[in-house]
Amino acid sequence: MERMPVPEPADRPMGILAAPNPDRVLHATLDGTVYARHPVRTHLVTDADDAADVVRRSVAPLPGGTVLVAVSERMVAITEGRSYPMTSIRPGRLARFLVRFVTRPGYGIGLGTAETMQLAISEVGAPRILLAATVSGLTKPFGVHGLFYRIAGRQAAAIDGPTSYTIPPYNQAATLGPKDPKRAAREISTALDVPVAVIDANDAGCNVLGLSRALERRLVERLFADNPLGQAGEQTPICVVRRVAWPPGEPLPPEPRRRLTPP
Repeated sequence: MERMPVPEPADRPMGILAAPNPDRVLHATLDGTVYARHPVRTHLVTDADDAADVVRRSVAPLPGGTVLVAVSERMVAITEGRSYPMTSIRPGRLARFLVRFVTRPGYGIGLGTAETMQLAISEVGAPRILLAATVSGLTKPFGVHGLFYRIAGRQAAAIDGPTSYTIPPYNQAATLGPKDPKRAAREISTALDVPVAVIDANDAGCNVLGLSRALERRLVERLFADNPLGQAGEQTPICVVRRVAWPPGEPLPPEPRRRLTPP
């Protein structure tokens, strides 16, 4: 899949952006309400940062009509020290064996390398990964897909592998999901005094890993189904979502739809 070029850092404004990322759309309609989903560009986040502090500084002051702030699970995990250089991961025999049967999706690496498979085994345990792999292997010939990640769980599904279009140095790193995304959402929400969601979004849709008060999971999943923050080097791990008034008589923006179908 060819990707839109991303401007060099010198040409890229920071903070809440008025325009969407390349090849993405700003506005979306859900149940008759129009929302603006503003990407927020940050500095290069590292494990020396605090997630709540990064978000607070990057979105201040919040614009009127803000209904929620969404934060990339990868950014939260990086601040927790859960991103590892690929060269530091030593895959075991089980990881090297299982990775041969992984079908890589069209929107990232997932567990498609021995290193990310090893992280999954270490994170959720070999028995669970073996069960997920066995059930998936038995059901795929009958056209049943997606059981591996359902059984392995959200922590396994949230693991990100390196891609050529990821910002260095994370283009050579594998990242686990956040340790406690629900707690992270609550802490960031407290810092901002608005509802917060920690999300794992890609071009195949959105998984919500953590929610603060007064947020519905399904609303967030629908708002980010088309991955408005992007899939490449945009460096926008935060999104400010506002309700907006739409000009009378103008066609409403469409509801977000995922851009790819999961295998």
